[in-house]
Amino acid sequence: MTHDAELDLLGIGNAIVDVLAHCDDAFLEAEGLVKGSMNLIEVEESNGLYERMGPGVEVSGGAAANSMAGAASFGSRVAYVGKIRDDQLGAVFQHDIRAAGVHFATPIAPDGPPTARSLILVTPDAHRTMSTYLGAAVELGPEDIDTDLVARCAVTYLEGYLWDKPRAKDAFRVAMAAARGAGRRVSLTLSDSFCVERHREEFRALVEEQVDILFANEEEILALTLTRDLGTAVAAVRGRSEIVVVTRSEHGSMVVTADDTVEVPAAPLERLVDTTGAGDLYAAGFLHGITHGRPLAECAALGSLAASEVISHLGARPQADLAALAAATV
Repeated sequence: MTHDAELDLLGIGNAIVDVLAHCDDAFLEAEGLVKGSMNLIEVEESNGLYERMGPGVEVSGGAAANSMAGAASFGSRVAYVGKIRDDQLGAVFQHDIRAAGVHFATPIAPDGPPTARSLILVTPDAHRTMSTYLGAAVELGPEDIDTDLVARCAVTYLEGYLWDKPRAKDAFRVAMAAARGAGRRVSLTLSDSFCVERHREEFRALVEEQVDILFANEEEILALTLTRDLGTAVAAVRGRSEIVVVTRSEHGSMVVTADDTVEVPAAPLERLVDTTGAGDLYAAGFLHGITHGRPLAECAALGSLAASEVISHLGARPQADLAALAAATV
């Protein structure tokens, strides 16, 4: 480890249990769902769809939580902050995140909305269509942020989705201030191009003033910079954050710093099963590399390796030992 922090990473995000099931295109059509979309739904809709979908696999999810589980698999020392309820899905989430080797001690809500769940329908072409009820996740507030914990982590990684709710946004700001005050780094994932559309000016200010390591896919970086040309987008963000990472699916990734661009190809993939979690696991590998002093090209290669592993099976958490995979390939 190449930093003086007690922990490598702290992830803060929406604590969600993913319920994954296979379906065909006809089922999506019957439910009025657009393939590949992510829809926010209310609890009644969630319950109805859950009853109609096929057998499901329940596994803890949420973007930042997936990233922390991935980083732990690489051998990073990690913690996570996210809000759950004291219900059945809350117990599933707590068990899974801790079993993955992640420190999780956020106070559990004794009342209020139930634990968040995302019903993920995977079609034979590996596209995922998500219907998400956010429930307790968006009840996260500034009082849930342990500023001492933030100060003990080399990088605090924040999920853009949190910016949608005022109290979660306040939590975000408390965490960023604590990280800055302790001389630690702040990392942000833009989460979703629609999320960027909703908060473009605020996200631009964050990137300029608060964020050291930014993660975005191609659509998100284009949305942030209001262009349809990747070269123009890269020029617009260069030097705004210390490191800007742009993931491009099968085209690999670009790591942009003030004076350099490192392009790394995607890792080989034997079989594409489910794209859920590809970006989350890329961030896991990259951040593991950064906190362990690896060169940027190696950080990106670790990210690609983790993304390739997670899309080769159902679910957004690694099934292989990523540290062993990395030792064999990167």
